[in-house]
Amino acid sequence: MTVALVPVEEGDLVAFKRQMQEAFRLGAPDGVGEHGEVLPEEDVDESLAAAGAVALAAVVDDDVVGGAVVIIDPADGHGRLDLLYVRHGVQSRGLGQAIWQTIEARYPSVEVWETITPYADERNVHFYVNRCGFHVVEFFHQGHPDPNTPPSRPGLPQPPARMLRLEKKRMASRLCPQ
Repeated sequence: MTVALVPVEEGDLVAFKRQMQEAFRLGAPDGVGEHGEVLPEEDVDESLAAAGAVALAAVVDDDVVGGAVVIIDPADGHGRLDLLYVRHGVQSRGLGQAIWQTIEARYPSVEVWETITPYADERNVHFYVNRCGFHVVEFFHQGHPDPNTPPSRPGLPQPPARMLRLEKKRMASRLCPQ
């Protein structure tokens, strides 16, 4: 299967966000998002507004099967996978891993990728660690909050959610010629 990543046009953002929110809502394990939306639109908008942010639709055979928002800092070789989703109804077919591999190939200058995921979401943890090669580097919780998390919005839980920060470093074998 070949995944093409297509930049999301301004006119397609509403549909992109709705599809992403649906995938997050329907894919969330029990207890994740119980204090509000799993992925509030404000969070998606914040990701899209970040410096260096790119919204990408994942397309297979002219069908949008998922997407991602990545934030690239070309100056320091870091990339952040802010959001990644596979459309509801087409999960568990290897699409998430194919999307991720296509993202990595699209940004070969990124040396270190970072993402976060809920501690309680075993499916996501398995995906990032066992399928994509990320490593857990930090655990955010009440005693060790994420310094980048904005103050809680009304109606959302306090203290901040338990989250894992993950990193993936480009393998040395890719950096040095054989």
